[in-house]
Amino acid sequence: MTPPQRKRRRSRPDVPPPLPSAPPTPESGDDGDDKNPERLYVISGADGARAELDLVTLIVARAAPPPSVTPEQAALLRLCLAPLSVAELSAYLNLPFSAMTALITELITAELVQARAPIVRQALPDRSLLEAVMHGLQKL
Repeated sequence: MTPPQRKRRRSRPDVPPPLPSAPPTPESGDDGDDKNPERLYVISGADGARAELDLVTLIVARAAPPPSVTPEQAALLRLCLAPLSVAELSAYLNLPFSAMTALITELITAELVQARAPIVRQALPDRSLLEAVMHGLQKL
């Protein structure tokens, strides 16, 4: 079986090019894509003040989402019952890092979340501690 062959379209000089269609309006209900260009601006606000956050900064919710928060903030608060990094939150909510920092900054200002530095583990445990544990296990 042979695959179908594509036919190349040739523009005809006597036919004018089609006019671009108008973008769909929100009232029409047909937004085509799930992406809405105004959405990130609405989420991030206009003041521009941002907290010093890194991709590995841990975010923990202090309270349940109150009714006054936006849907994105409520989703973030529900996810942060256990500590999650900003990168994980960005992936779960499908929002870029810049929008996440704006959301988290608003929640920090409202004292609904707490930002923590990531837990840094030592590269190697202390040798004397490991020997003490090993001797204690051998005595059992």
